[in-house]
Amino acid sequence: MSVKIAASILSADYGNLARDVRRVEVAGADMIHFDIMDGRFVPNITFGHGVVQALRGVSRLQFFVHLMTVEPERQVKNFVKAGADIIVFHLEASRRPLHLIRLIRDLGVDAGVSLNPQTALSSASDLMKEMDVFLLMMVRPGFSGQKLMPSALSKVRIARDMFLEKGLKTPIAVDGGVNPTTAPLAVKAGADILVAGSAIFRDDVKKAIKDLRGSVTALADKYPRK
Repeated sequence: MSVKIAASILSADYGNLARDVRRVEVAGADMIHFDIMDGRFVPNITFGHGVVQALRGVSRLQFFVHLMTVEPERQVKNFVKAGADIIVFHLEASRRPLHLIRLIRDLGVDAGVSLNPQTALSSASDLMKEMDVFLLMMVRPGFSGQKLMPSALSKVRIARDMFLEKGLKTPIAVDGGVNPTTAPLAVKAGADILVAGSAIFRDDVKKAIKDLRGSVTALADKYPRK
């Protein structure tokens, strides 16, 4: 499985989002990542489904919607209608995660679960056969530009082993502190999707994505997914 890059618009220019989405698509990103924050589950507030809908017309890339909100059940239908291809919610925020996964999939998009750094992997074990993607936070969620927590890498390794034990090849995404230095560590640990914001949205977006992809290409070949 090749490693995919998801460009997080949390670090984009909010006054020129359409321009920045086009820039990263041309530069070679595989996905656009939307961090939806409500000021309750995390302290920051970003944007809603209207932004996803507005940007759907300017990009053909997969739209990866990451709900960092309380009561995510109330949000999914709007984001599906807006054009999301993948919707991931936080296990910590859902009272009925299995129901929510199935609801998202019944609406025709891929469903995933995300865990904060302090949340035990065992809490998601029973859901692994149901999810299409598993997102592990490498930082405390809420703000871009944080440094990756080294302890989170062991969690990626354990999660990969858990999936393999269940006979699953579910992709693992990592989010937070991803850059050309940390990306190879995440891929070696078992990550398939790299969510990056501040490492991508800079003056030379094309070079930023090239550097990020280059840092993991040889490693992905050396450590192929089983």
